Amino acid sequence: MVLVCVHTLSGTDMHHLRLTDLDLSRERLIVRRPGKRHIIYLDELTYRCASAWLRERHRRWPVTTNPHLLINRWTAVDTTYSPIGTTFARIFRPTGLTMPTLRQDRIRDEAFEVDDPLHLMRLFGISSQTAMRYITAAHPERTGKLPR
Repeated sequence: MVLVCVHTLSGTDMHHLRLTDLDLSRERLIVRRPGKRHIIYLDELTYRCASAWLRERHRRWPVTTNPHLLINRWTAVDTTYSPIGTTFARIFRPTGLTMPTLRQDRIRDEAFEVDDPLHLMRLFGISSQTAMRYITAAHPERTGKLPR
């Protein structure tokens, strides 16, 4: 949950996370996206959740060969299933929100607080164009066109 709500990972990002992408000793998580990598530096909450998940994963499935970080009882024993399946997205249904909506809201809220597109790019691993769209939406008075 914290990876979605705080760090704005998409379902695709979550689906592709590997166990080796999480490095607790360096307090970071590498998110691999087409053509680039985004490094998340773990805050205290994310670190605690990731550490607890690793302990739980090992307790439940100590001999699994599944290389993905997020697995369940089916994918732990049969790697022909997708790493986390569709059950993960269903967690958010009772709230009436979707993972993309949470992602967009989180980035927008950060844009309201900090009007720096570089900050958004570094924090969320988004492109410069995407960062500028969020900044423009959050601070239209600062990004308006100059009169001719």
